Amino acid sequence: MRTFFLVGFLVTALFGAGELSNRRAPGFSLMDLRSVQHDPQDDRGKVVIVEFMQTTCPHCQKFTGILEQAKAKYREKIAIYSIVTNPDNGQSMQKYIVDYKLTTPILYDSGQVMASYMKLSPSNPTMSFPHVFLIDQNGMIKNDYGYGTATANVFETTGPLFAEIDKLTGGK
Repeated sequence: MRTFFLVGFLVTALFGAGELSNRRAPGFSLMDLRSVQHDPQDDRGKVVIVEFMQTTCPHCQKFTGILEQAKAKYREKIAIYSIVTNPDNGQSMQKYIVDYKLTTPILYDSGQVMASYMKLSPSNPTMSFPHVFLIDQNGMIKNDYGYGTATANVFETTGPLFAEIDKLTGGK
């Protein structure tokens, strides 16, 4: 009986909406290294993936490959925004783009966008990387995952992320 509850809890933890989900995604407009503005409003009608990452984070580096596979599979059905903040800078971002052969831009945030998504405050000032948000075609956060032992497979294999994208796109 305990096994059943434990399995149920793990499935809920993995596929249930994260604590930062079920709300309208905060808006933003951020520049990439080519000074091009990126705004999720421009991608209404697509599933939007917003990832907060650091270029030195090994879990972020592995997840970059998963996101590139998602972009190749889902093409125009999704938009991916990878967002960094301090201590990353233009030089570390450019090196990361080259090293990991990114086809999606990395955006720089001074911290305000991350604070809005993560609901950071003086009483809750920290977060761990990576953290990913899945936003539906209407701009609602449907799920979010922070890296941890219960969610590691979301960041290390394609199965869980692709299953969530399939749900949001109707499996098409």
